[in-house]
Amino acid sequence: QVQLVESGGGSVQAGGSLRLSCAASGDAYSSYCMGWFRQAPGKEREGVAVIDTIGSTNYAESVKGRFTVSKDNAKNTLYLQMNSLKPEDTAMYYCAAAPVPIGGYCSGREADYNYWGQGTQVTVSS
Repeated sequence: QVQLVESGGGSVQAGGSLRLSCAASGDAYSSYCMGWFRQAPGKEREGVAVIDTIGSTNYAESVKGRFTVSKDNAKNTLYLQMNSLKPEDTAMYYCAAAPVPIGGYCSGREADYNYWGQGTQVTVSS
């Protein structure tokens, strides 16, 4: 079991920055796939960024070059640094965790993640 609690959301103008944090507690956090997802009003939840156990990362095309995912295993905390924010980044942001599957690949698919936080709202105004 892994418990996840996000923080750091808020309102910002376009071009601004925010850093989201996700505090994790429970079993073997460091051996899990960790991901950030978001859901805008009227849209499906989508993968934003994932990080695996050795720190390899993958990003959605829409955030590449602007967002950076990282984690601090000593603090059991996942981060999402978001720069050059756009109004279309407005959404509820969730962190998620899943045991590393056979093969070791951490996907960006919502269905592959077992544990979810409650979400933190990010609003970007133009």
